[in-house]
Amino acid sequence: MRPSKARLRGSIGHCAVVSLALFAASATAQTYTVDIHPTLNGLDVKIEPVTTSGMLVVKLTNATDKKVRCDLLYDAAPQIPYRKTTYIDPGKTEDSVFSAKRKWTSVDVDVKCKTVEK
Repeated sequence: MRPSKARLRGSIGHCAVVSLALFAASATAQTYTVDIHPTLNGLDVKIEPVTTSGMLVVKLTNATDKKVRCDLLYDAAPQIPYRKTTYIDPGKTEDSVFSAKRKWTSVDVDVKCKTVEK
């Protein structure tokens, strides 16, 4: 391969890496606020919102010795409110994902957790 072609391929690869890094940085920028409203019924459940510009991930960690059911209600006007149920085994973490269909500026999340009766 001629030296000029090798430099060209190296330049293209470098541009691709820089472009990917810039895209990743913009994708993780938070452009909205998140308000969590928990009703945990005395359960040891940790709630951690992870925000990106196109979606919200709510990480739910069950620190109890029983299986837990968490019902989530996402309200991100002007989107239609969205409901999701997540089951979490003892000692485990599960994700609940809410994706943007319209631009939002804030998201209210009601989280109601209770133990699962067998």
